[in-house]
Amino acid sequence: MPTYDYECSACGHTFEAFQSISAEPLTECPECGGGVRRLIGAGAGFLFKGSGFYQTDYRSSGYQKAAAADKPKADPPKKDEKSASNKDAKKAQ
Repeated sequence: MPTYDYECSACGHTFEAFQSISAEPLTECPECGGGVRRLIGAGAGFLFKGSGFYQTDYRSSGYQKAAAADKPKADPPKKDEKSASNKDAKKAQ
């Protein structure tokens, strides 16, 4: 549900109200009972996820090469000690 900002024209009290989009705007201040008006808000920020939406997707190739050079190289995968001991136990039987 959207959050709407209101301001009382009598006392100046500002408050937020969670209302559905189809709901009628509030008309009464919860503090003094005076008339209120809905304020125009900045709205919520959008967050796009997925390929092509991140700022780093559009970095220059020089930046990407430097970033790749800064990453530590991965260690080779280690053998699973449990698997190795299970194989040895099966060979012994």
